[in-house]
Amino acid sequence: MGQFAIVAGQIFNGFSVGSILLLIALGLALSFGLMNVINMAHGELLMVGGYLSYVACKVVHGPMSLPLSFLFAFFGAALLGALLEITIIRWLYGRPLDTLLATWGVRLILQQGARSLFGPIGVEVVAPAWLSGVVSFDHGLLTGLSLPYVRIFIIFLTILVLSLLTLFIAGTRWGLYLRAVHQDRDMAQALGVNTKLVDLLVFSVGAGVAGLAGAAVALIAPVTPTVGQNYVVYAFLVVIVGGLGSLFGTTIAALSVGLISSSVQMFTSVSLADVFLLVLVIVFIQFKPRGIIFTRSRNMKEA
Repeated sequence: MGQFAIVAGQIFNGFSVGSILLLIALGLALSFGLMNVINMAHGELLMVGGYLSYVACKVVHGPMSLPLSFLFAFFGAALLGALLEITIIRWLYGRPLDTLLATWGVRLILQQGARSLFGPIGVEVVAPAWLSGVVSFDHGLLTGLSLPYVRIFIIFLTILVLSLLTLFIAGTRWGLYLRAVHQDRDMAQALGVNTKLVDLLVFSVGAGVAGLAGAAVALIAPVTPTVGQNYVVYAFLVVIVGGLGSLFGTTIAALSVGLISSSVQMFTSVSLADVFLLVLVIVFIQFKPRGIIFTRSRNMKEA
């Protein structure tokens, strides 16, 4: 494999990692970025999506197993998110420390529940045959480069989910309500917007997107009770760097994190690459504490 093919492979790996981080961070961009809710159980919603995808693939066979598993993961995680919002989150708005502690407890409960149901060893979702191949280059500058179908599929899935979320927020009545509540909750409520229903919808959609991310991750790695904690820290970093409430900023941040991490790993180990990335994020926040794109809101206190 030539030098150009190696660089191209690392760029593809960066976009692949970035797309997975973006898919995970989109749910946080809604709950944390737009609702200011610190949901420490977000990673466990991803885990739930992975396990639901596994169950769906065990029950349904044939060409429809994959799309049904993704739908099952989305709606299952969304229903769980709705339950969490109604029973816990709704009563803790404006109390970030209490929300953090409560969702941390939910995280532990969900992890133990997964261990009891599926055991501590990871389960695998076997990708369908049409996703098991690779795109291989045998001629030219890219000779020796192989791009897995499943990684390409996840990139296109992320683009689709991002497009649908953008369309939902920018082009629907409920998206208008969401933006109104984000900008000025009291005024939106005074004008007749059901803010509780908006909060429920936003949190449920964010949880559902996390479930989709879990179904996508299940195609490339085993699903374990602790799979969520491997990704949620990076997802929080992506949302903070991108700017609270900005899907476009979150997209830029996710792709940047993926490309930087993949590039640094060419010259060092994974652990050192993570340390370098964390230091880079800390330095960035010193100069841009509000992220790449900052969306001002009347709900935020003036600095």
